[in-house]
Amino acid sequence: MLRERAPKLPEVTDEMWKLVNEDYRYLVEEYISVQSHSPATKKQYSSALRQFGWFMFRSLNNKAFYKITKRDFLRYISYLRDDRKMSSSGIGLKKATVSSLCNYIENVVADEEENYKNFRNFTRGLPAIPRNKVYDKVKVTYDEYLEMMKVLEDDENYLGMAWLSTAMLVGARRSEIIQFKTEILEYPVPVGQNYVLSHTVRGKGKSTDGKPLEYMIPHEVLPHWKKWVETRGYDSDYIFTTKYNGEIGKMSPTWADYFCSEVLSNILGRRINVHIFKNSCITYHLERGIDISLVSRFIAHHEDISTTSIYDLRDFEEEKNGIFG
Repeated sequence: MLRERAPKLPEVTDEMWKLVNEDYRYLVEEYISVQSHSPATKKQYSSALRQFGWFMFRSLNNKAFYKITKRDFLRYISYLRDDRKMSSSGIGLKKATVSSLCNYIENVVADEEENYKNFRNFTRGLPAIPRNKVYDKVKVTYDEYLEMMKVLEDDENYLGMAWLSTAMLVGARRSEIIQFKTEILEYPVPVGQNYVLSHTVRGKGKSTDGKPLEYMIPHEVLPHWKKWVETRGYDSDYIFTTKYNGEIGKMSPTWADYFCSEVLSNILGRRINVHIFKNSCITYHLERGIDISLVSRFIAHHEDISTTSIYDLRDFEEEKNGIFG
């Protein structure tokens, strides 16, 4: 039986953060400021380090960071695993973030700060975190995609139809989808070409600039974009926008999480995670007979086919039946 998804850790607010010892807060803020991570990664790291700081305040008598021991950190791991029921991947991220801070202190801070002269990364050498499985990766089939599109159309949810068709057929991540501009609808399409090439969007990457990507937008998707743009009642440079309290803005990446969990999951009667759509898109195109090297290069935008194969959720039933035929 699969474990249930653990609730998110409560946010460490600015008021809570001020209660954490000043030495640790200064180190975290310095570390985050000098990193060349993307804005999203910086936000993720800052959140994870605040969580450990709050644990230090609440459970370790707010001791200074240079006094933290391996035993202290194992107590934190135990708290995340046993009290918060966090997945192994979530715990691994928290551990890796603190470890990265420790490495920064060893390599940079220790030369100048007397308290950290003999500091060592206390996460190093700890037992590996046993992996657990949060949920089975069940692909969204093309028939299920059509089923969801039909329900959304009945609901006149044209924004949902535009997003779902993009996630299922284009292969872009949620943070990339919201970058698509309405100007794409005006791009000329050469005769015989059944897609439009997007402008450059910022893909996932380590640097602040990320990885520049151009996505192929199939003709099947474009009518849904046009329908949404025509019916939303306002102009915007972006396709995926929302309007709250009269203010129009580019869609937040978290909109997709809500849409998948509260709308699409209810349509199919099973849990739909926003991340399953990249798997489903890659699998759908492979099932259509598209060579994996083409899917890897132009759909998945992976550097290597081996990465694309990880996203392949084909069951190969016919092929398996032929093995002993």
